[in-house]
Amino acid sequence: MQETEADTRANRIDPILQDAGWGVADGSRIAREEIAKGRITTAGRINPLKADYVLSVNGRKLAVIEAKRAALGYTEGLAQAKDYARRLNARFAYATNGLRWYGVDIVTGKEGDLDLPFPSPQALRDICFPQDNDWRDRFGAVPFETGGGKWQPRYYQHNAIAAALEAIAQGRDRMLLTLATGTGKTGIAFQIAWSLFQASWNLSGEPTRRPRILFLADRNFLADQAFNAFSAFPPDALCRISPGEIRRQGRLPMNASVFFTIFQTFMTGEGEFTFEGYPPDFFDFIVIDECHRGGARDESTWRAILEHFSPAVQLGLTATPKRDANADTYAYFGEPLYTYALKEGINDGYLTPFKVRQMASTLDTYSFSGEDRVLAGEIDYDRLYTEADFNTRIVIEERERSRVRQFMEQIDPGQKTLVFCATQDHAARVRDHINQIKTNPDPDYCVRVTADDGEIGEAFLRRFQDNEKTLPTILTTSQKLSTGVDALNIRNIVLMRPIRSMIEFKQIIGRGTRVFDGKYFFTVYDFVKAHEHFQDPEWDGEPEEPPEGPGPRPYPPAEPAKPPTTGEPEPRPPPSPEKIVVKLADGKERQIRYLATTSYWSHEGTPITAQQFMEQLFGDLQGLVESEEQLRVIWSDPEQRSGFIEKLAEMDYDGDRLDDMRRLIDAPDSDIFDVLAYVRFTLAPMARRERADRARETGLSGYEPEMREFLDFILHAYEEHGVSELAAERIPDFLRIRYGGTSDAKRQLGSVADIRNAFVDIQTHLYRV
Repeated sequence: MQETEADTRANRIDPILQDAGWGVADGSRIAREEIAKGRITTAGRINPLKADYVLSVNGRKLAVIEAKRAALGYTEGLAQAKDYARRLNARFAYATNGLRWYGVDIVTGKEGDLDLPFPSPQALRDICFPQDNDWRDRFGAVPFETGGGKWQPRYYQHNAIAAALEAIAQGRDRMLLTLATGTGKTGIAFQIAWSLFQASWNLSGEPTRRPRILFLADRNFLADQAFNAFSAFPPDALCRISPGEIRRQGRLPMNASVFFTIFQTFMTGEGEFTFEGYPPDFFDFIVIDECHRGGARDESTWRAILEHFSPAVQLGLTATPKRDANADTYAYFGEPLYTYALKEGINDGYLTPFKVRQMASTLDTYSFSGEDRVLAGEIDYDRLYTEADFNTRIVIEERERSRVRQFMEQIDPGQKTLVFCATQDHAARVRDHINQIKTNPDPDYCVRVTADDGEIGEAFLRRFQDNEKTLPTILTTSQKLSTGVDALNIRNIVLMRPIRSMIEFKQIIGRGTRVFDGKYFFTVYDFVKAHEHFQDPEWDGEPEEPPEGPGPRPYPPAEPAKPPTTGEPEPRPPPSPEKIVVKLADGKERQIRYLATTSYWSHEGTPITAQQFMEQLFGDLQGLVESEEQLRVIWSDPEQRSGFIEKLAEMDYDGDRLDDMRRLIDAPDSDIFDVLAYVRFTLAPMARRERADRARETGLSGYEPEMREFLDFILHAYEEHGVSELAAERIPDFLRIRYGGTSDAKRQLGSVADIRNAFVDIQTHLYRV
């Protein structure tokens, strides 16, 4: 019997590793590791990655081995091994067929044949970590807190945790982790804090006491989310610092190990109850969540907190790797210890891909027409009002109603949706427009969540985030929900205000990337040309060097606050000018027209247009089907067609994208066959009804009346729902619907084989020339 890869591993490779001490020596471990689940598509996940062997010592991954069966070349898996080692931040990559071995040092680039015996755990550890470090060993002895196996770190999370702990062990005091929204930064922070806590690390350098850790956020719900995520700590180790608790105790809380608060609580405390109530060296370790939002900026009042606690080791967490608007953040914390981009998260299958509907209209700009009416404010007769002016300087309610109708007609009304508006007032008006045309009778179908909505808004948000609840279904907002909203099942994001910052754009896109069962993609409805950010080199590109160079830098002392002046009061800023409110002339709202185009996620990380997608499909189809007749034969047979559709899905052409192509070729009622035939052979598409009528004319005459009626029933289902109705597994469903079950169907139609043959035969008539 031919030796399989499993045989090679069990009989040849495993004994060699065991003889070298792997899995035997203390702290050493051999694991088969899932690296990536595979990108999410409507046809399932594609390109999952698993490493055959991952070798680690005390939690640090040192080597990857890719195994092939003995009959194959021993370097056959070398490219995989190198790729996996880079992903896992392992230094060594090995390929073997059990007979010969090949090794690569990823750091030095040295590679070549490897003579046995295989290196021991101690030998590889000494190469990877030539300098002993007591804290590294203490951290390595602390296992991840997995909640009884419910949580296992993904490879990038492991990399981020290991990088931070190594930096702390080396004595670094300013650190940055950059990971895309939705990749679990809070969980990473928890595991780092857990290791520090269990290892009794603190600023003294000696394991004499537990550390005092501060988790600093800028919004209450972010601090609350983090507090809940740290629930594995003993209850008396956690403390949520809030103004109410401070007032009750009459002092700042000090008896805990992990503290959670927001910047505003520390900056606006009553009397002496500010951050200065804590000694500068009170906290050993500080996590600054969403640190790009201002915590490190020179001009930010938040910086005073970081400077006051300057002795503490400070870790910044951010989702935005660019260094334009947040260059100061990178200058303060230094180069990221680890970066995991949105592109990587989507391609690995840990984030959900998306498509963009670009909604251009005939009223994207406005100049006053004498037939319209000015209800308030003073109109500038010569001005062309652009997107930046709408709902801030000028309000045209008919325009907003029109936009609401457009996206409401396109979305599934039961899917959770976020709508980003220009102002809080705009968010209220959009909420009202949605509720006026909704089909759901619940009064909380669409609600506003903004700063002005206070606790009731927070309650709505909590219900929206609950995946078990369907209401509220749509939230309108202005700024509040652009970051930190951990809602898994968001299916639509609607942009009704300009997004000027790349940082904010990435954050908003990140609202939809969370993975949820049955969620294969989410859609961005873009009324404001925000899609142009995708063409910016900063979109998910490589980080640029900060202006000050790669290292952290100290800040100059903050300027002292200016004392209030005496005498005349400070002049108040001038009031905002009255908004211009315009009512369009009768009938003009109905004349607003929209042109919608769609862009799709590509594995390169940049959405591609439908035209680019079609050109890519044309090139790939050339390698799959050589002639029009071959395509007809494949499509006429349910089994061949199913295999072909599966192959297309593996190449990233899933059913949803091909359905979009039908609309692009102006044939929304056609078959997917017509899309492929049009793209590959420029054949004119046909409507499904036309195909079905032709099949009735040529394919039913040879059957008994009952069979003809059954096949006509199937053709009607095809007309209504498409080619999915022609899959072989649909036969039992048709028999049950029409006859109650297979037994009754056989009495009227004949044997199961006769039924199946007729089911397949009628399909050949659908796709004949």
